[in-house]
Amino acid sequence: MSIDKSLKPKGKLSRPRNVYRKVERIAILKAENRWDQDTSVFGLPKVKVEKLKRKGKAPKKVEPAEAGKAEKAGKAKK
Repeated sequence: MSIDKSLKPKGKLSRPRNVYRKVERIAILKAENRWDQDTSVFGLPKVKVEKLKRKGKAPKKVEPAEAGKAEKAGKAKK
């Protein structure tokens, strides 16, 4: 089922696709040396879809001067 033009964002879908078209699958199979010209386009072998991993938030970096202040503040509380 296709997406209505009014709902589709400009340029691409909002999420990655999990299925390749035949042309894309053949290109991947050629890159992996698993495709011959004599092979039929029907019944193509499955191709793994590489999903992009999202980067998590990086921990805040504490500067050495601030780290010293934090240690002193921690000792003062005790």
